[in-house]
Amino acid sequence: MFMIFCRLPLAALFLALFIGLPTLGGGVVSAEEEPLPLLPGLEDSVEFWKLVFTRYGAGEVIFHDPLEPMKIYKVVEAGESNAGRRLIEEERTKILQEYGFQPEDRRVRAQRGVKERFLLGLKLSGRYLEQMQRIFREEGLPEELAYLPLVESSFNLHARSRAGALGMWQFMPKTGKTFLRVTRTVDERRDPLESTRAAARFLKRNYEILGNWPLALTAYNHGRDGILRAVNEVGSKDLTEIIQRYQGPAFGFASKSFYAEFLAAVQIAKRSEEYFPELELHPAIRFEELEMKRSISLAALLKPIEIDRKQFLEWNPALHPKIKDIPGGYRVKFPADKQQIFLTAYRKLVKVISPTPAAASVRETPVSWTRHRVVPGDTLAGIAKKYKVPVREVQRANGLGNSQLITAGKELKIPKR
Repeated sequence: MFMIFCRLPLAALFLALFIGLPTLGGGVVSAEEEPLPLLPGLEDSVEFWKLVFTRYGAGEVIFHDPLEPMKIYKVVEAGESNAGRRLIEEERTKILQEYGFQPEDRRVRAQRGVKERFLLGLKLSGRYLEQMQRIFREEGLPEELAYLPLVESSFNLHARSRAGALGMWQFMPKTGKTFLRVTRTVDERRDPLESTRAAARFLKRNYEILGNWPLALTAYNHGRDGILRAVNEVGSKDLTEIIQRYQGPAFGFASKSFYAEFLAAVQIAKRSEEYFPELELHPAIRFEELEMKRSISLAALLKPIEIDRKQFLEWNPALHPKIKDIPGGYRVKFPADKQQIFLTAYRKLVKVISPTPAAASVRETPVSWTRHRVVPGDTLAGIAKKYKVPVREVQRANGLGNSQLITAGKELKIPKR
């Protein structure tokens, strides 16, 4: 599964207003609300995905009714070879005949188990989850959203779909270039922190436009415009009703079950010891970040601190393996216990490159900014108000002078107070 992103056209914005959906300025869910409810009618779907995630492995195929997911006809062992695929089709034909279904009824679906992959994702989540949840809390969003990579990528930073989606959040190239730095030498879709910040902004925008988290999360899979069309056609913002009534050609089983799949992943992750008693999470890595104020040689940075290049690139998976110079603006990641040696090496290197008063004024502390990617409809005054800083500080931090003009896609540095 992968995320489809497109700028919301004027027609879609008009549609949102026409049907009464909240748009920008509607705010984020309050703590008193139940942001991620188990909607009536989705209970069986959630239970089905819990079986897929925890009981059945990659060598097992579940034949079930897509309209009644817990109606399981048969489970067979079948590999992913040509012989396995033939076996699956033969079993599907037998079930159709046994129950008197016609092929066009589409009442028999084959789902391969993913127990091993899901378990690996749980283990990997231990590295990043704490910092990812903090990112969502800072955006005023439910921290449970940090579990979404269990569904998207199993927390694999290098996961790539056939369609070109990349990273744990499975950003497509167009989306990545809107929210992140994506070049030949740097692809922040692979960075666990940068991509999580981008996902938080994207999901927040979905919520502000669509009005509830079941729809916002389904739009992560199906696309925001597609969900707006579904809401307009059905005349309801109730996901269960949309699943039952909407007949959009691209709105298939994957999109219909995406929210239930996510809820199943959250439930398992929160009670992982019940489902996987022997589970051992990977140790958490608390990353610090240091923004490069200019392009610098990677070899020159690493030589005095005796950090292996391979190790450094594991901390910074956004960088191309053959990169020679770290570009200006990139935020280097390193474990908290390496902070002082990185700061010292960077300070000396900057002074050697340009031993001027200007160089001496380079900020040498880890990240002291919040990043904001401008989206259509943003204003400088609105952004400053959101982060509770004066407009002039945002202007100064981004070299805007007295200008109030900002463009969609630009990333602004917001001083932390």
